[in-house]
Formats: sequence, C-alpha cells, structure tokens
Amino acid sequence: MARPWEADPTAGMARRLGSSPAELGNTDNVDGCPDIWELSNGDIAVIGRDLTRAYAHQLPSGAAIAEDERLVIIPRSTLISAKSDIPDA
Repeated sequence: MARPWEADPTAGMARRLGSSPAELGNTDNVDGCPDIWELSNGDIAVIGRDLTRAYAHQLPSGAAIAEDERLVIIPRSTLISAKSDIPDA
C-alpha cells in the first residue's frame, strides 16, 4: 500500500530557512550544523541530532516513527529564526 506522501530524493536544497548555524552560535564549524532548508519541491529538510531511540518509547498517542524515519532534535533558536521564512499557508 502506497503512503499518502513520500520524500523525493531528487529535490534540491533551494533555500535556508532562518539564520545560519554559525550566526546562531549553534556550530563549531567542524561537527555538524543544525539547520532547516526548503527543498526545490517545497518540502522541508531538517538537519539535527538523531534521537529516534531516545524518544521512540515516549511518543504521544497518534505519533509514530516508521522504520525509514528518524526523529531529529534542533535548537529552539534554529526554529525561531526560521519563523519569518515559513509561510502561514
């Protein structure tokens, strides 16, 4: 059975949403950079820490993580800085 939505691995990185990790002080420019990107097809890519195993047993009712999905954590400042770049609809 097909899922209602599927990620498109051919979509390119179109634009960063919010400030860069360096501007927010969320990187040492060596080991990762939490970030949010809009893809060329309008989907959103989130770069963060994979804490799937840590949170899998804590998911609220109605939330699930499929085998090919990961729960990632980003700093609050990353999402807040992206707010003005995210359309209301």
